Amino acid sequence: MSATYSDRVSRPRVVMAGLFHETHTFVEKTTGLEDFQICCGEEMLACCGDSSPLGAALQAAIQSGWLVLPTVDVRAMPSGLVEDEVVERFWKEFYARASSAFIEGVDGIFVVLHGAMVSESFPDVEGEILSRIRKMPGAETIPLYGVFDLHANFTQLMATNSNGLIAYRKNPHTDGCASAERAFALLNRAQTDRTHIQTYWRHPPIVWPPTGTGTANEPMRSLESMALDLEKRFPEFWSVNVIAGFSYSDTADTGISFTVNTSGDRRDAEAALDQLCQRAWDLREQGNVIDPPASEVIQWAIEHPLPGLNVFAEPSDNIGAGAIGNGTGLLREFLALGVHNAALAMTDPHAVRMLESLTPGDRMTLAFGGQGNRFDQGPVTLLVELVSRSNGNFTIQDKRSHLASASGDHFSMGPCAVVRHAGITILLTSRPTPPMDLAQWTSQGIDPSTFSYLGVKAAVAHRCAYEPIAVRMFSVETPGPCTSRLQSLPYQRITHPIFPLDEGSFSD
Repeated sequence: MSATYSDRVSRPRVVMAGLFHETHTFVEKTTGLEDFQICCGEEMLACCGDSSPLGAALQAAIQSGWLVLPTVDVRAMPSGLVEDEVVERFWKEFYARASSAFIEGVDGIFVVLHGAMVSESFPDVEGEILSRIRKMPGAETIPLYGVFDLHANFTQLMATNSNGLIAYRKNPHTDGCASAERAFALLNRAQTDRTHIQTYWRHPPIVWPPTGTGTANEPMRSLESMALDLEKRFPEFWSVNVIAGFSYSDTADTGISFTVNTSGDRRDAEAALDQLCQRAWDLREQGNVIDPPASEVIQWAIEHPLPGLNVFAEPSDNIGAGAIGNGTGLLREFLALGVHNAALAMTDPHAVRMLESLTPGDRMTLAFGGQGNRFDQGPVTLLVELVSRSNGNFTIQDKRSHLASASGDHFSMGPCAVVRHAGITILLTSRPTPPMDLAQWTSQGIDPSTFSYLGVKAAVAHRCAYEPIAVRMFSVETPGPCTSRLQSLPYQRITHPIFPLDEGSFSD
C-alpha cells in the first residue's frame, strides 16, 4: 500500500504486525518455520475483513481513516516449543519494514499477539519482541496498542513496553474480532485525544487448567463481571483485562493475571488490581477443575440413555492447547464398553498414507494413534473399512468461532481418511485440527448430530459448535499432555509457591 505525500500529511499512520502462537512446553515435538503461516508486507492485507483478529484490526484501521503500514504476520496452531529461528525471522521481517517508517514518523503501532509464546531462548517471546520494538529509533514513545488471547501468560515486560494491549473476554473465543476492533478503537481514541495511557499488571499465585477458564462458569464469570464493573466506575480505566493464563507453557509468569490500562492515578489501578487478585484467590478452588474417568462417565451414559448425541470432551488431548490429538484413551474406552453409532477424530498422517491404495469399502488391519505420545499406551490396531478420503480442506461455518479467530475463514486438516470399525467412525487427519467447527465433519459428508456418542479432543472451545446439536455434554479424563491434574506436569520455570501446585504452602 504505497502512500502519497498528502497521505503522509493528512492521515495517521499505523505499523501493524501479528505474532500468534500458544506454546505447549511439555510436548516433545518443537515448532519450526515450516509449521507457521508467514505473510509479509502487503500480503497481510489479503486477510482484511476476514474472521481473524488481524483481519478485524486491518478493517478497523482502514475504516477509521488510518494509513496501514503492514510488516509481517506469523501464526501457527498451538504446538510445542518454538524454534528460535521463528522469532528471528519475525524480527527480521518486522525490522526491515518498520525501521524506516519509525524514522519518517508514525502515529501508532498495533500488534496481534497470543501472549503465551515460548521459544528455545525466550520464555517470554512477546515481551522480548515488544522491548526490541521500543528500542528501535523513533519507536520509543509511539502509542503501542494491540489485542491478545485470554490464555496469555502476561508479563511485566509486556506491560512496560506497551500502552493498551487488550485481551479477549470470552472463552470460547467468540469475541476475537470484536476485541481487535475494541483495541483499535482505543488507539484511535489515543490519537484523537492525544492521551497517554499506561499498563499496570498483577499476577496472583494461581494457575488453572483450561477446563477451569470457561467464561460462562465460575471463576471467570465473576472476574470478567468485576472487570467490567471497574471500567464503569473508573472512566480513566480504558480497559481492565482478566487474563486466564496458559498452564502448559512453563514460564516464571505462568498463570492468571490482570492488567489495567489507564490514563489515571497509579494508586487507583493498583487498588483495582488488589481487588481482582483477592477475588481470584477467593474463587481459586472453582478454577481447579478435575474431570472424572472416561470409563465411569461413558458407562453412566450407557446406563442412562437419552435419544440424541452425547459428546465426550477429553481435555487431556486438547488440540487447541497444543496436543497432537492422537491419544487413544477415549477410543479404547469406546471399544471396551462396546458403544455403537460412535465417532471421533484423530491425528495420524502415517495412517492416512497407509490407506492411500484402498478404495471405499476395502478393509485392512491398521495401527493408528498414540505414536510420539509419551502419555499414551501406543497405537490401536483394528480391522477397519475405508469409508472415504479427502484433501481435508473446509470453510469454517461459524465465523465467530474459536477456530476462526485463529485461522480466518478457512482451515486445512491435510489429507484425511474416514474409516469404520464395529459401529465406530474414525476421522483420521494429517494435521491436528481443533474440534471447534462442525465443518470438520460435514466437509467429509458426515452429519455429526446423527451419532449417539462422539469424542472431541478439547476442553472448552468445542462448546459453541457442539452444544446446539448435543443432548448431553461431558468432560472426561484420559491420558494426555493437557491433563487438568497440573501437579503431574514437570514444571521447571514456574514461580513457587503457586496454587494448586503448592496448595499446602498457603493459609488464608
